[in-house]
This record gives sequence, structure tokens and C-alpha cells, in this order.
Amino acid sequence: MHGRLRWCVIGLIGLATVINYIDRNALAVMWPEVSKDIGATKEDYALLVTIFMIFYALGQSLFGRIFDAIGTRMGFTLSIVVWSLSIAAHAFVRSMPLLVVLRASLGISEAGNWPGAAKANALWFPSRERAFAQGIFNAGASLGGIISAPLIALLFVQFGWQGTFLLIGVLGFIWLVPWLWFYKADPEGHPHISAEERDYILSGRTEAGQDDARRIPLGELLRHRQSWGVILARFFLDPVWWLFVSWLPIYLAETFGFDVKQIGLFAWVPFVGAMLGSLFGGWLAGRIIGAGGGVHKARTTAIALGCAIMLPALLFTIRADDPLTAVLLIACILFGFQTAIGNIQTLPSDFFGGGAVGSLAGISGTAAVAGTLITTWLVPVLTKTSYAPIFALSAAIVPLSFLAFRLIGGRVEPVAARAANSPE
Repeated sequence: MHGRLRWCVIGLIGLATVINYIDRNALAVMWPEVSKDIGATKEDYALLVTIFMIFYALGQSLFGRIFDAIGTRMGFTLSIVVWSLSIAAHAFVRSMPLLVVLRASLGISEAGNWPGAAKANALWFPSRERAFAQGIFNAGASLGGIISAPLIALLFVQFGWQGTFLLIGVLGFIWLVPWLWFYKADPEGHPHISAEERDYILSGRTEAGQDDARRIPLGELLRHRQSWGVILARFFLDPVWWLFVSWLPIYLAETFGFDVKQIGLFAWVPFVGAMLGSLFGGWLAGRIIGAGGGVHKARTTAIALGCAIMLPALLFTIRADDPLTAVLLIACILFGFQTAIGNIQTLPSDFFGGGAVGSLAGISGTAAVAGTLITTWLVPVLTKTSYAPIFALSAAIVPLSFLAFRLIGGRVEPVAARAANSPE
């Protein structure tokens, strides 16, 4: 219905996200062996996560402006070329200093995937389909998490960690071939889009008040409370996701004595829950909007439900005493996270026009990393005897994310409409 080109666009971006997560997870999965060969410690790993996240934070804001300046096609091309070269160069690491440099370049370049996806979503989808499109994109991150642990473990057994880094570095360059061939332009000027689909996309933007392509200066963007609602919601919520992306293999190794092959057997399970949550959150929002509930009700319901799932699951994980129970509970946590985050990530396009989406997505992504850095620094301190304290801290910050979205962001509607509408 209304053509299919937009679904091909988001599907291809979702595939890039799969590659993104395979690349970033490779070091965590192979760390037990890499650390032995280069003489590194758990504190060194925390440093590497911190370096990655700092540059990932910078990359979110940097690429948000880059995508708004040079467009979606070339923005993704620049991002994926740099990150693919960075991960391939991990094969030549013999000590910590080079690894620090490569984690920095990987972080800043991989960050481009998220503001780029938010911008593509705003350009290619009407508001009623946006959360489901975001869910497809986020499912790519989850699928990358599912695939990465067993794939990397298999490649490690066959080729060692150096060969594995080289092989996964090639994946991004393979992805560029269909991307550059297929993504010729945005929907207004794409040579292969039907008139019906183009009109459907553009009318959906106009209905939501999102047809403004004006680039909003950063200072003006930050004067709106809606921007701070998005920024703070991600500041509090994203650390939960990154806790498991960065530390799940280490948690399994330290808590249950797993080696690389055992990590490969278990570490993919939670990301099945994440993938299902990505699709469910988008489907739920679309269902509510389609039934006449409106964007505000859809976003609020999905975000509230996701947080309500995460909170008890985090608390139960504190008492998990076997690996199967632990990974199933973490699957529930990540299901709830993705149900919520897919809708939070659509808020920039719900609040502002197309010219500001990349910028706000990038700034909020930077805030998300800032929150994550705090938990990263705390993990080695709080997990000397068990991971229970860090799980308890994660449970405590989940409600803060919802309150930031609801109380600071306010009603979900285009900012331009505020003057015409009374406060909720």
C-alpha cells in the first residue's frame, strides 16, 4: 500500500545497524583472549569502554550536524567507511595505546548511524508509521546483538581474534554497494519512487506539522523544553542498554566462569528480547495512532509500558543464580527498553521539522552517552563481589527517564502548534 520504497530504505539502514553491532561487540566477546595477548585488565576494559563512549558521544552531535548539512546518502557513507576501517585495524593491536586510538575512531564513526536513521525516518515516513520504522531500525541493533556473539565466537575458533577483526571489517564495505546504488536522493527527488508513495509521505509530514526543512540553530533548539525532555529521557534510560551491550560477556565470564565459546552460546539470548521489543513498541504505537488515539497517547503508552517491564526485571536479575535465568531476565529488560526507546527516538521528529531532527537526535544521543559513562565508571567499583549493586542502580534510574519525558517534554505535538494549544 502506498508503495514500498520507504520500507527498503529503513530495511537497508537496519542492516547497517546489524553490522554496527557486530563490529562494536567483537572486542567484548573476545576480550578474555585479547586481554591475555596484550596484557590488559578489567580496569583497562573499563577505560576502553569509556574512551569508546566519550567519542561516541562526540560523534552523535557531530554526525547530527553532518547529516543535516550533507544529507542522508553521504552521511551514512562517511560514517560506515570510517568505522569499518577502524574495526579492521583492531587486528594489528599489540598493546593498549593503539587499541585506545582505534576505540576512539570506532566510537565517533559508529555514532553516525543513529542521527542518520532518525533523519531518514523523518524524511521517509509519515508520523503514524514512524515508530514502527524506528522499531525496524532498532531491531537491527538487537539482531546484531543476537548474531554477533555466536558469529564472533565461530570466527575466533577458525581464524583467531586478529583474523576475526579483519573479516568483520569487510562487512561495511559490502553494505556500501547496495546503499550507493539504491539511495539516490531523499523522497522528494528519488528517481524510483512512485508519485503515490511520494504524496503519501509528504502529506503525512504535513499533517504532523513536520514539513519544515529549516535548519534550526543549536541555541534556539535548546531553548525548548521539549528538547530537554528528549535529552534527559535518553540520559537516564540509555545506560541500561549499554550496561548489557558493553558488560554482558564480562558479566557471564565473571559470574558463571564462561569462556569465549560459552559466551557465544548464551550472550545472544537477551537480544532476542530486544528485537521483539523493538518491533512491539513500534507496532503498539502505530496501532494506537491508527485507532485514533493520537501521537501523544501512543508515545506515552509505549514508553510507560517499556519502563514498567524493565523495573521489576532488573530487580529480579539481582537474585539470578544460574546463567539461563539471568539471560532470560535480561531479555525481558531489553524487551522493555526497546519498547520504550524506539518511541523516545521518534520524539525529535514528533516535536520539530526535518531540519532539526538530526541535530536533536545527535544531542540527545550525546546525553545518552554521558549517562552511560557514569555507569561505566561505576561498574568496576560496584561489581567487586557481584553485579547486584549495578543492577539496583539501573532499576533506580528507569523511572527518572519516564518522568523526564512526561514532565519536562510535556504533550507530544509539533512545537509550532504550542502557541495555538493550551497546556495539557
